Amino acid sequence: MQHAPGFLRLVEDARTRVQEVSLDTARERLRENPQAVLLDVREDHEWEAGHVQGARHLGKGILERDLEGLFPDPDTEIIMYCGGGFRSALTCDAAQKMGYRRVASLIGGYKALVAAGWPIVQG
Repeated sequence: MQHAPGFLRLVEDARTRVQEVSLDTARERLRENPQAVLLDVREDHEWEAGHVQGARHLGKGILERDLEGLFPDPDTEIIMYCGGGFRSALTCDAAQKMGYRRVASLIGGYKALVAAGWPIVQG
């Protein structure tokens, strides 16, 4: 996908403040911490077309509004993914500004998860 220059500047700025993790690191963290959350921040239609089994969903458009209701503890470990790792950097940045201390953006996003053979479900 060809991203607009302004969007890419926002993402690059957010990446200076957020932690990005590899698939292997995400897998390890989810295994070591059963309370950790894999959070899909894509749009509703993307989620319905397919998402990682066991993931939770909170689209980027409503993340700031609903994050605290779903995960009131700011120490909840949350690994966010989007389609390719751009929007999740932005949502991690927003979550950190809201006081969340253990958030990370998944490098490569959903595309990387699919390519690595993670279980995918639809609906």
